[in-house]
Amino acid sequence: MKIALTAKGTEWDSMMDPRFGRTEFIVIYDDEKKELSHYDNRAIESMAHGAGPRTAKKLFELDPDILLTGNGPGGNAAAVLKNSQVKVFVGAGDMTVKEALEAYKSGLLKSF
Repeated sequence: MKIALTAKGTEWDSMMDPRFGRTEFIVIYDDEKKELSHYDNRAIESMAHGAGPRTAKKLFELDPDILLTGNGPGGNAAAVLKNSQVKVFVGAGDMTVKEALEAYKSGLLKSF
């Protein structure tokens, strides 16, 4: 299983990014390999419109099973994500990447 997390950095102790569309990084945790990888999404900051759907498209390319984020995707990105197989969980905005993963595994995050 692969779990994507919206984050402000690329390490276990990086803070989660509460935003989806304009998240700085998408961190991927591969549960089978027990390793982290990441995608640098900071170029999205210069986009005036369409950041959410564009980030969702990149997320689909990374092919996670689960997405953990802070506040949840905005309207356009939420519409795109609802038509996917990715399960979205929110409420991790004030956590580190490691804390968010642990909160998910403990059932403490809300399904979006």
